Amino acid sequence: MIKKSTLQLLRFPFSFFLLPVYLFALTQLEHINSTRAIIVFMILHLLVYPASNGYNSYMDRDETPIGGLQHPLQPTRQLFYITLLMDLVAIAVSLFISLYFLFGVMLYILASRAYSYRGIRLKKYPVAGFLTVLVFQGACTFGLVYHGSSESLNINFPVSGMLASSFLIGGFYPLTQIYQHQADKADGVNTLSFLLGYKGTFIFCAAVYSLAMLFLGYTFLSSMMSLQFFVLIIFFLPILIYFVWWASRVWKDVEAADFKHTMRMNVLASTCTNLGFLTVLIMNHFE
Repeated sequence: MIKKSTLQLLRFPFSFFLLPVYLFALTQLEHINSTRAIIVFMILHLLVYPASNGYNSYMDRDETPIGGLQHPLQPTRQLFYITLLMDLVAIAVSLFISLYFLFGVMLYILASRAYSYRGIRLKKYPVAGFLTVLVFQGACTFGLVYHGSSESLNINFPVSGMLASSFLIGGFYPLTQIYQHQADKADGVNTLSFLLGYKGTFIFCAAVYSLAMLFLGYTFLSSMMSLQFFVLIIFFLPILIYFVWWASRVWKDVEAADFKHTMRMNVLASTCTNLGFLTVLIMNHFE
């Protein structure tokens, strides 16, 4: 029987925060293979991401709030075995997509383990940890979805789309660490957010997110989708408003850089971005 702590620490709802890259990749495809697109979604969001979350929780054994969970339970050995099984299933199902997709999924899983595993623990290094997340949750995931969901299993990935995906992830990732400075420090983890400080984290994220918008604009405009990009910007406006408001709060009092405000930022950003890309996807294929 699967234990309550195992189900909680797999954090299935957290996959919602990573959905924008999947939807963005689909907006860049003229012809989508619906069956494979669904399989790709299931591999990433129901297997790979939750397994990565669970393994990270197994290694960290958090007693303070983590992404999506205010009161995490303590993991058991069962969680480790479940994450291993989920990875193996993800790899096996990836064979039905292509060898390229299989290789990409395996790279993602290995990077995820290196990020969390106590013997390597890339997450304890501010730059290496950040770049690992940037590359694999961003560019690598975009490439996997673009290739696996295309009718022709296209491997001519749009570089601007991969860069935009990485910068979208990078523009928010340090904000997810901003309330954990003390807990991370106690665990020997030196995050990029801790290195930058509270104000520096907001400035850095604003700069990286601006790069994301720059590459998003180039990607859409070069594909003759100026209207779609304009629609996307409208969906992004609430994110900008909340970001500026929250930054002003933190500027006055760093206590505002807490779990509650971080989760509000994550939920708002993910919801608006998902809705934006979903609207563009509908405009592209159902007009």
